[in-house]
Amino acid sequence: MDKVDDIVIIMGIGRDSNTYVIGDTIIDPGSGVNLDYLKDEIASAGLEMTDIKRIVNTHCHFDHMGADKALQDKYAYEIYMHPLDLQTVLDKDADATVAASFGMEVPDLDIKPLNEGDKIGDYEVIHTPGHTRGGICLFDGKNLISGDTVFAGGNFGRTDLPTGNREDMRKSILKIADLDAVHLFAGHGPYAISQVSEQMSLALMIASRL
Repeated sequence: MDKVDDIVIIMGIGRDSNTYVIGDTIIDPGSGVNLDYLKDEIASAGLEMTDIKRIVNTHCHFDHMGADKALQDKYAYEIYMHPLDLQTVLDKDADATVAASFGMEVPDLDIKPLNEGDKIGDYEVIHTPGHTRGGICLFDGKNLISGDTVFAGGNFGRTDLPTGNREDMRKSILKIADLDAVHLFAGHGPYAISQVSEQMSLALMIASRL
């Protein structure tokens, strides 16, 4: 467990996404396969599971939101997701959520919509389709939580899964590259606290060739 500014960083293990905790919000708690690990890491940050009130999912893929069901059932967390990905979950689309690749079904969840421009604490929601049609990033003027839109090192999320789109991804990377983020916290792999603008430029250059 690491911490940068107000962000508790829990690196994903196995196929799970990275998880971030900001105040009373947990972002992308993973698939649920490693739920004990997640709880232990949250405890190591000096937090109780009851300190958390909501889940924000950057998108609807199971490696980011499969744990939502267990957490909502046990702790009554509110769950937030962009309406387009919320609909994918409501449709029980096991391919578009990649639940099928985990051998799982899409869970029944009570999800609230999270639209572009909404705020989670100091973080503004930015709609960044491309990896999924309802992908989002969160930005507070310094820290960018990017889900699978863009990764450290100039990589970005694949666009060949259901509801992914190459042109949308290119536009989304251009959109967040203009933010001049200082720190980058991606859905998988390492986070970046230096040379973020250069990594964004590289992602944009590669995406322009899509």
